[in-house]
Amino acid sequence: MPTQILMPALSPTMTEGNLAKWHKKEGDAVKAGDVLAEIETDKATMEFEAVDEGTLGRILVPEGTQHVQVNQPIAVILGDGESAADIKAAPAAKPAAAPAPKAAAKPAAPAPTSTPTPTLPPRGGGNGRGAMAAPAPMPQVRAPQPGADGARIFVSPLARRLARNARLDLGGLRGTGPHGRIVKADIEAAIAGGGARAPGYVAPSFRKERIVAEAGNIPYTEFPLTAMRRVIATRMTESMVHAPHFFLTVDCEIDALLKARQEINDTLGQKTSVNDFVIRAVAMALRQVPLANASYSDDAILRWNVVDIAVAVALDEGLITPIIKNADQKRIPQIAAEMKDLSLRARQGKLKLAEFQGGTFSISNLGMYGMREFTAVINPPQACILAVGAGEERPVARHGGLAVATVMTCTLACDHRVLNGAEGAQWLQAFKKLIEAPAALLA
Repeated sequence: MPTQILMPALSPTMTEGNLAKWHKKEGDAVKAGDVLAEIETDKATMEFEAVDEGTLGRILVPEGTQHVQVNQPIAVILGDGESAADIKAAPAAKPAAAPAPKAAAKPAAPAPTSTPTPTLPPRGGGNGRGAMAAPAPMPQVRAPQPGADGARIFVSPLARRLARNARLDLGGLRGTGPHGRIVKADIEAAIAGGGARAPGYVAPSFRKERIVAEAGNIPYTEFPLTAMRRVIATRMTESMVHAPHFFLTVDCEIDALLKARQEINDTLGQKTSVNDFVIRAVAMALRQVPLANASYSDDAILRWNVVDIAVAVALDEGLITPIIKNADQKRIPQIAAEMKDLSLRARQGKLKLAEFQGGTFSISNLGMYGMREFTAVINPPQACILAVGAGEERPVARHGGLAVATVMTCTLACDHRVLNGAEGAQWLQAFKKLIEAPAALLA
């Protein structure tokens, strides 16, 4: 029976893609492992390989087609003894898994009095810019115990937090978890379906017409959002909403590092960058202070056993973070060679999924753009990202007098659910010590 080929999900965030090019034409023989097509995902252009043998009987989606939904049939493979006449009898493609049903809001009914969630003080130390501002009081949400009908509401901790952030009325939801428990999928479905909101809530709107009107109906040029821009917008918004950021800043003197870099370049004839030293220092600091090499989950803090450093690379259409895996086990020349190769293929859209998906810690370096210092948004599910500024000559106090040194400002963004201020400062101290005494980085 003919086999339908479905649009693959080539990354965890992919819901649609563009069919850039077919490598086979109708009538060509196909073997498992043959490259059938090139698919543009939200991150890169990737090759799609066949898993079945046969003949490419029909191409259902021509190359150049955009916004092809995941699991949509794109071609049909014919087996031995089958012909194009058999294609009509091919089984229908299995539809993509349907999202959780939208929760309908129950009619308003007498309900228990809403109780405000108490405001908790921030855990641990503050940030590098002074004491943390006290968090705003949590929005009032219907008390989680009694529902509108007097029954107790069972809800997971993650679902309760998501509902609180969205000001969603838990009393109007029906859970799909065990024993009717409200779980994350129920909250997401309710938000997507406009579930019941707490009084006074106004959903944000970014419709083009509204934005143009608020800007005063001035002339504009429209640039459609790419898949990458949409994913960046979604993930960074989620990060700022769900991960309580705090920031710590330190100045590092890098004259010794610059001298060591020049010696490597002259001796080995290989070009290394300051960023290669930063990657190595970050990796070694994570081994010394593994608290920062972790992620938050509702059940536990997950401390990773490997050190994989994601490094932000700017693209015309967005941003991608190729990964130096096991960076703590690699010397600077090897890091430099890998980073050069990854950056080149990132800009060509030729990275493999495993080369940019994941990572346990991120680095964003805007020093080449002359940025003295900045803050970066944490890349979930990681707990930290280091923002690296430009190295520049500045006056420094030394032995009671003034001197001139090359100083690089670095700002660490931390997820307060994973680290407190003292723990973030401990990691940043370890990083500063390594950067300012680069002999340890060359060992």
